Amino acid sequence: MSETRRVTPDLTSNTGGIVTPNPFWLASAPPANSGGQIMRAFDAGWGGAVWKTLGTPIQNVSSRFGAVHYKGTRAIGFNNIELITDRPLEVNFREIYEVKRRYPKHGVIVSLMVETREEWRDIIKRAIDAGADGLELNFGCPHGMCERGMGSAVGQEPSLNERITSWAVEYSTVPVLVKLTPNVDEIGPHGLAAQAGGAHGVSLINTIKSIIGVDIERKVLEPRVGSLSTNGGYCGPAVKPIALHMIASLARDPAFKLPISGIGGVSNWRDAVEFILLGCSSVQVCTEVMLRGYRVVEDMLEGLTQYMRDHGYANLEAMRGQAVPSYSEWGELDLNYETIAKIDASKCIGCQACVVACHDGAHQCIHPAGSVGGDRASRVPVVDESECVGCNLCQIVCPVPDCISMVEVKNGLRPATWNEHVSEGAPLRAKKGVH
Repeated sequence: MSETRRVTPDLTSNTGGIVTPNPFWLASAPPANSGGQIMRAFDAGWGGAVWKTLGTPIQNVSSRFGAVHYKGTRAIGFNNIELITDRPLEVNFREIYEVKRRYPKHGVIVSLMVETREEWRDIIKRAIDAGADGLELNFGCPHGMCERGMGSAVGQEPSLNERITSWAVEYSTVPVLVKLTPNVDEIGPHGLAAQAGGAHGVSLINTIKSIIGVDIERKVLEPRVGSLSTNGGYCGPAVKPIALHMIASLARDPAFKLPISGIGGVSNWRDAVEFILLGCSSVQVCTEVMLRGYRVVEDMLEGLTQYMRDHGYANLEAMRGQAVPSYSEWGELDLNYETIAKIDASKCIGCQACVVACHDGAHQCIHPAGSVGGDRASRVPVVDESECVGCNLCQIVCPVPDCISMVEVKNGLRPATWNEHVSEGAPLRAKKGVH
């Protein structure tokens, strides 16, 4: 075994001055609603926890949660119409104090949401006095609180974001993170507003405004509260692509300098690696814990550690942001790069899923065996390489791992982008799939 594989990587995370023994944090949500829960989470291996948002205690509705189930997989998407803590502030602060007393090396970040400057000053002081290692300003809640001028009502307006952030930074003696809403056209102005306000970091994404479904018998939105419902916040594995896009958009912006705590669909160690490679210093998890419990962190820690060993990363900082340079604008992609589909006959089960997908949803270049030559006795489809545009759809629908590969074609052409083609007349390869 190599020396690199023997050394245990350092998983210590530093997000804007909030240092935790590993990058896995509970997100501000029901799994971080009480001191007893958070202490059990720390015992399971979580490095930090963002306390469920504190503010003026409210009354929550019943029922609160909904989910999208798809083809046998339960809860690929999750929805809530729940608000902030409905427990008294005094109880929360007492429990924060006790958690920090018992777990001094773990990160306790307190999420806050109030209205006036005076309320921000008071609740920040109380959170810090209780032992908070950092604060997270909830500028993302997409329902209930935003109608009251808080949550995403702040996160969608850069000037408000900057102003309230500046209040918090003025009053705080611990790092301040700003939790951003995804319910905006572009995330850049909102991250930069938090930076202008003096934030020490940002966390994103919060939940996406959504309607999870409709009870088609009662003709009422879900989750149902009597005969009514409302839009809620969407999260879970289905939102991961949106979270990655927004995180990468900030990470690649040369004007944006803050650390990022990534949130949105983190379900396993691979997801966490993707977030870290796109610039995150820590990752927050909610839905996966709600569905499967605190012990999911064990596999996350083991998987991340092994990945870092295998790739020679001694610490998180060495791997953070390594994928960011690959994020390009479409006009800078090499239009002369070419791939075609190759089917491994030894693995093909003859299901014809690729044939159907290619003919009905792509470029009609994969045909049943024998229809364009080849062995008529075989059930292995045939790829017409002269028409294959390398779209990847066949590989996506194939149920057999590694049966279909996308193989690069050496066409002899120099790389050329659309921008180079327009500005310099750079030659582009001949089009396929134009029949």
